[in-house]
Amino acid sequence: MSRIGKMPVAVPAGVDVSIKEDQISVKGSGGTLVLIQNALVTVTSDAGKLNFQPANDSREANAMSGTMRQLVNNMVLGVTKGFEKKLSLIGVGYKAQAQGAKLNLTVGYSHPVNKDMPAGITVATPTPTEIVIKGADRQRVGQVAAEIRAIRPPEPYKGKGIRYSDEKITIKETKKK
Repeated sequence: MSRIGKMPVAVPAGVDVSIKEDQISVKGSGGTLVLIQNALVTVTSDAGKLNFQPANDSREANAMSGTMRQLVNNMVLGVTKGFEKKLSLIGVGYKAQAQGAKLNLTVGYSHPVNKDMPAGITVATPTPTEIVIKGADRQRVGQVAAEIRAIRPPEPYKGKGIRYSDEKITIKETKKK
C-alpha cells in the first residue's frame, strides 16, 4: 500500500468534512472545497481522522489512495491556513498593481496587461515589483501564478520577466566574436 495513503488525515476543530458516495466536501473558515470521490478508494472517518484504503489490490487503486489522501489533506490545510504564491517582477519599468479582483501589469509590452482573478483567489501587491496570490485551493493558486508568470517568463540573458520569488534563473553568457 502507498506510504502516503497509509497516513490518516487529521481534521482540526472548526473544520467540517462530509463524505458522500460521489464527493468529499471540506468546510472551514477559509471556505468550502469539494473533491469528486474516486471509485478505487474507500474513505472512512473515525474520531477526527480520515483514513484512505484502496478498494482492491490493483496498482492503480494503491496509487490513487495516496493521491486522494494528499488532495484531501491539501483541502483541509487550505480551509484552515490557505495557500499563497509570491511572484517578483525583474526589469526596468516592470510593475504590477492590484485593483480589487484585477491585476494590472506593465511588463514591457506596448500595452498594459490586465488579468482577472477567478473566484476564491485574492491578489495583493505589497510593492510594485511583488505579487502575492492567496486562496484556499492549492491547485487554483498554483495555476493562477503560472498563468501570470506566462505573461512574461524570465529570459535567459538578463533575467528580465516575471518569476516565482524562490526561482533561480541560470543566466546564459552572450555570444562573443
